[in-house]
Amino acid sequence: MTQAADLLALARELGVMIATAESCTAGMISAAITDPPGASAIFDRGFVTYTNRAKIDLLGVRAETLEAFGAVSEEVAREMASGAYDRSDADFAVSVTGIAGPGHEGPKPEGRVCFGLAGPGGVRTETVDFGALGRAHVRQATVDHALGLLISAITQ
Repeated sequence: MTQAADLLALARELGVMIATAESCTAGMISAAITDPPGASAIFDRGFVTYTNRAKIDLLGVRAETLEAFGAVSEEVAREMASGAYDRSDADFAVSVTGIAGPGHEGPKPEGRVCFGLAGPGGVRTETVDFGALGRAHVRQATVDHALGLLISAITQ
């Protein structure tokens, strides 16, 4: 079974609904979750917020947070996850914001992705540096990690 099929089975068994807020993956997590048949039982909605304006408009990320920490930060991932959670009927919402590459110039390294996970117990965040694996590999690693976070959250 795939991670998405495992997530579907667990969420269905426990009656859990999921939402996503995605930047660097642009909907790939939502697509992975909805790939197995029957996903409508557990997937409420997904927000693709690639630009800062979209993060503000759709998820309620504060412009001050973006300015102070940058889009690729745990602070923004936290607000993205909270926004998706508050604007959906989901029991858990996962968010991702990162630098998939290639050719990124700046203080944050290519391959850095910040994750947020909102649920009944609040919001937690983490950062993973996947490295400069190439755009497709960073994005796929991000999808896999996000699915793992959701599985862990649901089973705790």
